[in-house]
Order: sequence, then structure tokens, then C-alpha cells
Amino acid sequence: MVGKRIGFTLCGFLLFSGCRGVSVMSKAEQASYRVVESHGHIELRDYPAMIVAETEVAGERKQAIQVGFRAIAGYIFGGNQSSEKIAMTAPVLQGVTGDHWKVRFVMPSGKSLTNLPKPDDPRVQLLDLPAGRFAVIRFSGTAGDETVEKNAGQLLDFIRSRPLNPIGLPVYAFYNPPWTLPFLRRNEVMMEVVE
Repeated sequence: MVGKRIGFTLCGFLLFSGCRGVSVMSKAEQASYRVVESHGHIELRDYPAMIVAETEVAGERKQAIQVGFRAIAGYIFGGNQSSEKIAMTAPVLQGVTGDHWKVRFVMPSGKSLTNLPKPDDPRVQLLDLPAGRFAVIRFSGTAGDETVEKNAGQLLDFIRSRPLNPIGLPVYAFYNPPWTLPFLRRNEVMMEVVE
């Protein structure tokens, strides 16, 4: 009986902790978009132009996102010319270019290239991305290589079944902090498309 109580209490604590992680991230501003079409866990979305902080990291995907995240987090936590703290947003974006991974944070709305401070770290660049239409597949759980590749394949199958052409390679989007329970996580694979 005591073992059952401890197990129940532990499960309750873990569930609370996971939900707390989601609520913390839900307070972060998320990149805005408009849903054009919805097909189950796949959507076509229009994203407006946005400013991102980006860094490129060589190596394996998992290691690259950790290194890239730390570099850009340093920038938004005050590692810039004016020591300004910039609000964290969601999602964190990751995409491959050759043998490098690009890691990006979307800058908060109201920020522009003219009012954002220059990063202290030369690896961090500020970019103005144009508006675009993206096909997006959403999934929960852990986002290991096999899982993201499987979802990218499903998304590509969807794109090919419609009068759409993909532009470039998939981009992975992660919305939650690492302590969030896997079944509560929001992960996405995105591909820019044109009709």
C-alpha cells in the first residue's frame, strides 16, 4: 500500500512538473502565423516576415542544437552591446545546411534590425526573414533523429499529394523546455512551399 502511495505521489509530481513546464513555455511569445488549411496533424500556415537570431554549428544534430541554443541564449540574456535582456520566444528552430546546422530564435514582435542590439558573440547573426507559406506537421514525444525524419517523410508525402512544391530542406521546431514530459511536448517539422 505504501509503495502504491509513493508511486502515485511520484506520478502526480512528475505530471505537475511536466504541466508546469508547458505553462511556463506557454507564457513565452510564439511566432505568429495564420492557418490556411488543416488536415489532421498537418497544417498549411502563412507566416509574416520575422527577425531571427541565428548561429551555425557543425556536428551532429543533437549537439549542434545544444551549442547553438547556448550561443543565442547568451545573446538574449544580455550578451549584446547594450546588455539588454530580450524575451525568450517559442519555438527554437533548427535546420541543416550542408554539414552545418542553423539554430534560430525568433525575436519578439516589435523588434527590428534597427532596435535590436548587436550580439557580442560573432557567431550570432540577426536576420530579416521574408514572409512565407509552410506545410507543418505537429507531433509530441521526444524528437530524436528517427522521429523527426519519420515526420519529415510524412510531411513530404503530404506536400507531394497536393499541388505544392517544397522550397529547401525541413526545419525542426521545438516549443518546450527539456524537462517537459515527452507526451506534453510540442514538436514540428516545417517546409516552405509554393503552389
